[in-house]
Amino acid sequence: MCVDLFRCRRAGCPHGSRCEPAQPWSAQIPEGTTLTTTDAAPETVPNGFAALGARPETVEALAAMGITAPFAIQTMTLPIALSGHDLIGQARTGTGKTLGFGVPMLNKVKSKAEGGNGTPQGLVVVPTRELCVQVAKDLENAGSVRKIRVQTIYGGRAFEPQVESLRKGVDIVVGTPGRLLDLCRQGHLNLGQVDVLVLDEADEMLDLGFLPDVERILEQTPTERQTMLFSATMPSPVVAMARRFMRQPTHIRAEEPDENRTVPDTKIFVYRAHSMDKGEVLARILQAEGRGLTMVFCRTKRTCDKVAADMQDRGFAAAAVHGDLGQGAREQALRAFRSGKIDVLVATDVAARGIDVQDVTHVINYQCPDEERTFLHRIGRTGRAGAKGVAVTFVDWDDMPKWGLINKALDLPHPEPVETYSSSKHLFTDLSIPHGTTGKLPRASRTRAGLGAEEIEDVGETGRKPRKPETGGRDGGRDGGRGGRSGGRDGGRNESRAGGRDDRPADGGQGGDDAPVLPKRTGGSRRRTRGGAGESGGDGGGGGAASKTSGPASATTADSPDSGDGPARPRRRRGGRGRGGSSDSGDLAGESTAAPTAD
Repeated sequence: MCVDLFRCRRAGCPHGSRCEPAQPWSAQIPEGTTLTTTDAAPETVPNGFAALGARPETVEALAAMGITAPFAIQTMTLPIALSGHDLIGQARTGTGKTLGFGVPMLNKVKSKAEGGNGTPQGLVVVPTRELCVQVAKDLENAGSVRKIRVQTIYGGRAFEPQVESLRKGVDIVVGTPGRLLDLCRQGHLNLGQVDVLVLDEADEMLDLGFLPDVERILEQTPTERQTMLFSATMPSPVVAMARRFMRQPTHIRAEEPDENRTVPDTKIFVYRAHSMDKGEVLARILQAEGRGLTMVFCRTKRTCDKVAADMQDRGFAAAAVHGDLGQGAREQALRAFRSGKIDVLVATDVAARGIDVQDVTHVINYQCPDEERTFLHRIGRTGRAGAKGVAVTFVDWDDMPKWGLINKALDLPHPEPVETYSSSKHLFTDLSIPHGTTGKLPRASRTRAGLGAEEIEDVGETGRKPRKPETGGRDGGRDGGRGGRSGGRDGGRNESRAGGRDDRPADGGQGGDDAPVLPKRTGGSRRRTRGGAGESGGDGGGGGAASKTSGPASATTADSPDSGDGPARPRRRRGGRGRGGSSDSGDLAGESTAAPTAD
């Protein structure tokens, strides 16, 4: 066997009789082994992916996108994956894991022209909708020469377009667990012919929250399939659990086990900041020299909305992305961010996994993450594919124990973050912030088009009524372009929630204290008595029926303003003026217990 495993199959191997290039990779590497390498930069390989066994059409499509040299994780996984073996791939964020499983999957599936029958042959399961769209786009681009049909299946969108695409036929499905299971139960999605199954961000997919859904999806697929798991973080318990679904997998890591798990090209700064001064500090960092697109991560949806609104008020082109927004608004914000119409994206961890946006130079943890895995995935949005980046983390006083655990787990040199305020000199020096920068962006620098310049797509959101069209860009404030933040937790009932109770006409019901006083109903209107007998009013007919009801239920009280010759007093509607024991409440309880009076 060749002593240089990664080069023995190339033309002109110098190893002479020692080389056995005809021997398959499955015989060269024992199953169940772990391979490591310290090479994190793209390897200069003659003929690139072609030398690793990729199809010529895939090589051509990748070359058209400017991708010719594989990264370490791709170099290590492709030969084993192309031979059909199960594997677990682990590498730092931004080092090409998508093509690590995408190229082998494209090699196996057949397009329509090659005899594909339209039933999915490849399945990629991802944890978030945003990652679903991104992975599907990468696979579609890599399979464009062969016209591979790739379909996204995720929630928040209407069922009908997805069902129609499945009916016409697809080759690869990329989806989130919930919608995949829905379509399987409805009989629209057939996973019985899946040859290759991939769990992207596998540590998240095998978490307790996703595990039952993943198990149900696996039950829908054939037992004789190739299974691949990929993630930047792969704790040992997750690896042990994953082996239940795999056949003697090979665990491949693109770095040494004791090597630093952060990307070397990302500069990490950690500051102890006061919660009331974080906005000022953030506004100054956003004016640092050389800053490009920036992602700001928060723990909660409410904080996410608050920070985005604050940055908009300070003149920055910012938008929020979190789970309470409709799918159309989430995709609108991401499109605007990718195209540069906004340059600050404030997000929860829904955008921390796998999202690949070019030219992200800064990542800011506005709130300290809960664990080291979250920290790694957040800062992995910058410094991708060999680029340089800056990661800044704010640690509040209450977060010091939590940060201590993260710092120790990742072996970072920041056990005691320096106390930092918006006026601290080291803040300006560390991040190249011009002297004299204030907490507001000068008007001359407000050149971005804003979120309102990006149209919101009608995705047929499930469970949501269409929003009222609104206009406005960055200067339009937080309501610009997305119909406000009415979908958010703190959007409130008094904002523009389409179809909500506050959109009713003022005279359409009795609301709160400011509701108009409605006139009393006359004897000719429909009534319902306490005894449960309903009657239609009028001068005839109805009165006789009312007199036959049981005594207290149909009588009026002596001091009632409606007593006298008229019929029985109608039951007061809920939410009326008398609710809560007001002065005119001949209370409902009183109506039901008062003795009849002689007229």
